[in-house]
Amino acid sequence: MYDIAIVGAGINGSSVAYEFVQAGKNVVIFDESAIAAGGSGAAGAFISPKFSKAGELKELIHEAFVYSTSFYEKHFPKLYTKTRLLHFAQDDKDADILKYYKKHTSLKLYDENPTGLDAEYISLDSGIVDAKSMCEALCEGARFIKEKINTLVYEDSYWVLNDTYAAKEVVLATGAYKSLLNETYIKLRGVWGHRIDIKTSTKNENSIHQFVSISPNKDGVLAIGATHNVHYHPESSKEPYDFSEGRIELLEKATRTLDLENVEVIKDYVGLRSGSFDYLPLLGAIVNSKETLAMGEKNIRVKKPDFENFTYYPNLYMINGNGGYGFVLAPYLAKKLSDFILRGKKIDKVLSPARFFARWVKKS
Repeated sequence: MYDIAIVGAGINGSSVAYEFVQAGKNVVIFDESAIAAGGSGAAGAFISPKFSKAGELKELIHEAFVYSTSFYEKHFPKLYTKTRLLHFAQDDKDADILKYYKKHTSLKLYDENPTGLDAEYISLDSGIVDAKSMCEALCEGARFIKEKINTLVYEDSYWVLNDTYAAKEVVLATGAYKSLLNETYIKLRGVWGHRIDIKTSTKNENSIHQFVSISPNKDGVLAIGATHNVHYHPESSKEPYDFSEGRIELLEKATRTLDLENVEVIKDYVGLRSGSFDYLPLLGAIVNSKETLAMGEKNIRVKKPDFENFTYYPNLYMINGNGGYGFVLAPYLAKKLSDFILRGKKIDKVLSPARFFARWVKKS
């Protein structure tokens, strides 16, 4: 019997495993392939705030950026590389956003632009994480089992996974892949990511973001990623992913920002990342739609329904939908989830999966 079982060993699941191991819990984490085998392993793992004018997502990612930067530097300094981040505008609209951001942010900004690129930019202190190694380090102290979880049944106050493993609590961190639950109100956008490592004689000391993200040069190697392909999905696409086409797109976009010379692609990383349809993550307890609807819909169809009146699966939670900010958001959200499960500290309603249930009922 485990205290908690986590399904999915990407950066979300790995971060949750870390929090519960630190709390002295008996933790098991499952993945059908390996730790960071999917979208997390293919991520550039750049730690960056969101450059926009306003909104709940911008504020959330700002808080997560500050928290996670400190978290990585304190707990995993060997896997976290400090860098100067240079974020360049893609067009005039983007330039206006960056100008607004610079006037209103509390983050320390710099004036230097060593690239000489003629575009509006923001320069600030940031960092890059070694994606796969970080996920593996976060899972230390938890038992990892390479197995696809197909069944999840609640009986006698605990969850049974694949008729074999028992846990008091379960966290689903399965990304945009097929869910274990038959809950149609939970919908996620699958976005295919592609990152390449290249050898090049071009020198670059900064993290550069514009049309793609480009890492600092390390031993003659740069990382470039990640292509956003909303059309390809490994579970539904009929044709295999075209690596050659993906490489061409990445290199073409990178050369709009930085002159790359003597390029040799040495490694590809691909995987599916997940995003929600309102772009905010999903974090917390999961509504049992059948049991909630059986109680009547009048308290659901109101303008601002009280989520506490819904019926939830016992001791079952999710962390998902981080989009392209997985390595920024995951440590911050995992701390919120552990505080909720272990200490009863409430999670903001804008993050609750229940928000999608309420919208689903109103539209049905």
